[in-house]
Amino acid sequence: MQSILVIEDEERIASLIRRVLEENGFMVTVAESGIRGREYILSNHFDLVVSDIILPGINGVELCREIKKIKPHLPVIMLTALGTTDDKVEGLDAGSDDYLVKPFEIKEFIARINSLLRRYQLLTATDHTRISTLTYDSVEINLDIKTVRREGKEIKLTPKEFNLLEYLMRNPERVLSRAEIAANVWDTHFDTGTNFIDVYINYLRNKIDKNFETKLIHTRTGMGFILNRDEN
Repeated sequence: MQSILVIEDEERIASLIRRVLEENGFMVTVAESGIRGREYILSNHFDLVVSDIILPGINGVELCREIKKIKPHLPVIMLTALGTTDDKVEGLDAGSDDYLVKPFEIKEFIARINSLLRRYQLLTATDHTRISTLTYDSVEINLDIKTVRREGKEIKLTPKEFNLLEYLMRNPERVLSRAEIAANVWDTHFDTGTNFIDVYINYLRNKIDKNFETKLIHTRTGMGFILNRDEN
């Protein structure tokens, strides 16, 4: 049974979400504040988080940023009554994987959850198992012996290229900003006066995509980069 953490301070809405999720076979924990939600995440395993934006203590956007630092492969759906484009962008920029505006259709809500869980199924490590390989489309990387194969052919990468590919494969079909990549792959703040992220993306693209029909690493102008088989 997959476990979902719901972070929602409105008791009526939290109860409704809990009932809907339990009826669809999920195990549900409810936190009434961002602070309590963070405590639960630090001490428990969850397969997915559903979080409101407006929360007491710490808002959902800031909490999402913390979640992605603590457990970057834990999928997060932002749930809020706010519906402007800026609100949506802020939530997605914080690292959320999806966004729904209240009121929402129950069927769509469950469909979004199932879609995210499927996407993360091969990428999420639990407290009891550790993933030794990551697979996306025809690319497979072995995290133990640091090898990369595509369509069965071994591809030689430098350590930084390997780390960059690993991060892309742990976050498939999600636009990753240059700043996020710099922070998570290079452990540094992004300097807008340099283009080292673009340089390494090009290095990686030449090795992963150049000799294959389906291109996986794509540039989203003004936003960043995405690993996606469906943009060809």
